[in-house]
Amino acid sequence: MVRRVSAARVRSAAPLFAALGDPTRFGLVARLSADGPGSIASLSAHVDVSRQAVTKHLHVLAEVGLVHDYRDGRERIWELKPKRLSDVHEFLDRIGAQWDEALERLRGFVEGD
Repeated sequence: MVRRVSAARVRSAAPLFAALGDPTRFGLVARLSADGPGSIASLSAHVDVSRQAVTKHLHVLAEVGLVHDYRDGRERIWELKPKRLSDVHEFLDRIGAQWDEALERLRGFVEGD
């Protein structure tokens, strides 16, 4: 039997999914995941919003622990925090397993098992 996702875990995961729900933020996470750390200039070069908007989006991602920044000379470099993405993956896997189990019970009910 699959362990159910607790209400507390759902509450803690909700801000992560809210942050990833924005297409610009999702794109920034995908870019950092594929290309590694980047400066505001490099991250802004591939989106249709201003550098200031990219900075705001990165701060939202930082608030939920998906990215962090550090100084490299005069630049601020943004980097993905893979542990938080692993948390998202684990959460989705658990929900997927719950759905699979529920669908299997429904199949059994419909087929009379």
